[in-house]
Amino acid sequence: MPLDPQVEELLRELAEIGCPALEDCSPSEARRNLASRIDSFSELEDISLTRDGIAPAEELPAGLPSIPYREYRPNDNPVLPALVYFHGGGWVIGDLDTHEGICRALANEAGCAVFSVDYRLAPEHKYPAAAEDCYAFTRWLSENAAEKGIDAQRIAVGGDSAGGNLAAVVALMARESGLSGICLQ
Repeated sequence: MPLDPQVEELLRELAEIGCPALEDCSPSEARRNLASRIDSFSELEDISLTRDGIAPAEELPAGLPSIPYREYRPNDNPVLPALVYFHGGGWVIGDLDTHEGICRALANEAGCAVFSVDYRLAPEHKYPAAAEDCYAFTRWLSENAAEKGIDAQRIAVGGDSAGGNLAAVVALMARESGLSGICLQ
């Protein structure tokens, strides 16, 4: 089956900048390759505020580590709706830096705060580690919404590729656990 023309174009562009095919790399090599070339993919939009933070382990379910995140705010409104964003990368690659461009654009276009979650990656961390991290972060943000300047009843979850899958999983976990405030997926 032939590849989609847009995928063929992307693979050609990656080869032109010297990025080896993913199937020829270990997970750590693929991560390094992506990180070293991320500036080639997009320019970063200006945004009002960007800050890194940590959802501390002591405020998360027992056994989970602290979860790093990056917050993007498009303006200085004291209370904003939020999008909890889970990056793509096949559950193996991607991080806060690789998806900064899309997070800035989403914050600016939607007029909401975006919280990009640095969940644990496979294969070092087996299923369900990524889903647990994403749900725990979403619950933590909901519980700390006032402190974070977020409207607790206007929290959306989303992502690209594997991150889209994680958003669907988090929405289902939220429904099953009775977590309120998730208004969009």
